Amino acid sequence: MNIAKGSKYFILPSFSSFILFLILLILIGEGVIGSIFLLLAFFTFLITILIIIFFRDPEREVGKGIVACADGKIREIIKLADKDIKDCTRVSTFMNLYNVHVNRLPIDGTVRSIIHTSGFHFPAFLKKSDKNEKVIITLETKIGKIKIVQIAGTLARRIFPYIQKGNTLKKGDRIGIIRFGSRVDIYLPSKGLKKILIKKGDIVKAGVSTIAEIND
Repeated sequence: MNIAKGSKYFILPSFSSFILFLILLILIGEGVIGSIFLLLAFFTFLITILIIIFFRDPEREVGKGIVACADGKIREIIKLADKDIKDCTRVSTFMNLYNVHVNRLPIDGTVRSIIHTSGFHFPAFLKKSDKNEKVIITLETKIGKIKIVQIAGTLARRIFPYIQKGNTLKKGDRIGIIRFGSRVDIYLPSKGLKKILIKKGDIVKAGVSTIAEIND
């Protein structure tokens, strides 16, 4: 199982604690104190396994067309006039704790800007989560400029980018991780879209699920 970049600072403390309690258990042996260290060793081992599962980063076969940027449930699909992309469709995906949290590129492109903005940590499913801490990525693609917005939530207080300005990337490449779930918005220019293939409530996988077809 592949483990996501940026996760070792979460895995190492719990694994180190497990090793420590295991050593103490071996040294002390049976008895009340030994039983306590046994419980602590079991608890920290369980936490380590859960964290490893949480930070899993499986290999995937990239889908056709424009693919999902994040694992999770489609929260919203709306047309709007964005200040950066102009006439566009915004697709919002809500990530739960059990989802894979590594985000992927929806289409081939070159990174034009990466901007981190501070903000609040409202639950990602609320409208006011638009004011949360976020990372805004703009890319130049064959359908024009697109924008990806990684939004932190109540628990997701760390957005860890894998990319830099100027990088030329392929569809399905990993672009970063939002630790402990949250929300990802994709802004797609209307002129480059042939058809949106998903609807609100659909479950998608980053890099795999096709969310839109491209105009020829």
